[in-house]
Amino acid sequence: MRNRSAPPCVVTPVVAYPDVAAAVAWLGTAFGFRVRLKIGHHRAQMWFGSACLIVGEHGKEKQWATRSSVMLRVPDVDALCSRALDQGARVIHAPQTHVYGERQATLEDFAGHIWTLTQTIEDVDPAAWGGEAVDL
Repeated sequence: MRNRSAPPCVVTPVVAYPDVAAAVAWLGTAFGFRVRLKIGHHRAQMWFGSACLIVGEHGKEKQWATRSSVMLRVPDVDALCSRALDQGARVIHAPQTHVYGERQATLEDFAGHIWTLTQTIEDVDPAAWGGEAVDL
């Protein structure tokens, strides 16, 4: 029998870095993440708005830890992109507005992780650009 009082499912990405403390500092300064919880020196949970991200350590013994890609929905792509660039992020795709109504930029952080910043500029019907809306 299913527990009806269980909270809804939530996906929390884990992004691995060789130095958790350096990653926590960089993510806070570059993107505005806030620390929620630290677990020793090997893991931290961070808030971005109302979403969470786990920062974990990787090394030779943690073969599962590879480059990752995370998308952040933000109120101002250009401002946050500029902030991250000031902290040493590398531009993969400069901010641009797409036909589907999103303004996006893609950056690489100091450990090689890919961050796409996205901002809704206009509510565009998916049929207008070849997409398909699905009712769930």
